[in-house]
Amino acid sequence: MSNTKALPLLEPVAGEEAALCCPPLTERPFTADEAETAARMFKALGDPVRLRLFSAVASHEGGEACVCDISDVGVSQPTVSHHLKKLKDAGLLSSERRGTWVYYRVEPSVLATMGRLLTIPSSGA
Repeated sequence: MSNTKALPLLEPVAGEEAALCCPPLTERPFTADEAETAARMFKALGDPVRLRLFSAVASHEGGEACVCDISDVGVSQPTVSHHLKKLKDAGLLSSERRGTWVYYRVEPSVLATMGRLLTIPSSGA
């Protein structure tokens, strides 16, 4: 049994930007819970193979990718499965089995959340 938690990303309210797990780094210091949530996300992406897999899924046509299309990252298939599981456990990917293949997609709001988290606000002139 895994002791990891998915990122608590919230679905956007109609007409609003996606709600975030954490505020932008420049807005205010993180609370302990916010820091743990962001650290899980960055830890999952801190491995080069995981980052390549996440990028392959995020950039794949249609926003989802069959494991058969993204497994050429220089490691064995069991290792690819391990890394995809870590990305799922961190709440960055979701998956769906279709026949013998598993399709992965980036969870809604993940890319927006990561982008906003790292955004430097523009100076209002």
